[in-house]
Amino acid sequence: MLPEVHIFPDNDAVAAGFAEWLVNWLKGKGEVSIALSGGSTPKVLFRLLAEQYEDAIDWSKVQLYWGDERCVPADDEDSNYGMTQELLLKHIDIPLANIHRVRGEDEPREEAVRYGEVIEEELELKKGVPVFDLIILGMGSDGHTASIFPHESELLLAETTCAVATHPESGQQRITLTGPVINQAKRVAFLVTGASKTDKVRQIIREEGDWLSFPAAHIRPSSGQLDWFLDEAAAAEL
Repeated sequence: MLPEVHIFPDNDAVAAGFAEWLVNWLKGKGEVSIALSGGSTPKVLFRLLAEQYEDAIDWSKVQLYWGDERCVPADDEDSNYGMTQELLLKHIDIPLANIHRVRGEDEPREEAVRYGEVIEEELELKKGVPVFDLIILGMGSDGHTASIFPHESELLLAETTCAVATHPESGQQRITLTGPVINQAKRVAFLVTGASKTDKVRQIIREEGDWLSFPAAHIRPSSGQLDWFLDEAAAAEL
């Protein structure tokens, strides 16, 4: 099944469009599990959700997880959880028990195991793999997604729920969901903006060129529910 592609004028419009989509997607649902992403577009999205959608979403029914996290303390400026806490969580009425953060300050391999166990205990399992209702992803200019980078593409097939990844330039360690878990989700949504992503977006969505060398190209949820939310710059070659 082909992905659904949604194109908006700019980064702010992508965030606004996805916020509207999210509110509509949540209507009529009971408790849902959502894995969040870091990055520039989620920053805009989280601020928008806090300011304009606090009362439009029943946050008591939303269980929040993270698709990846930098191995830093929660108060570090690199922390995805810390960013989400500042822009969204402290402004909405969500029970603390609904927030399942990665402990980036702990030993990475031990934390990957612990967080994987949390997910496996909390979520429905299908053939032993946890099933998220929604996973929100970004994509880097190198085609990586979550923290699965091209030089560690084996994580796309890893048998564990979470793994330790290493940023190819900084060497920073990260905890990431693995490919099988992402592809088991009921729905996956990419939020991708900027001209630096144009070439990769075209190759992946059109399935041409070196598209299979990019980890994001291997995100094809078994449910068939895959959405790309793009700004005009990222979508310029579609």
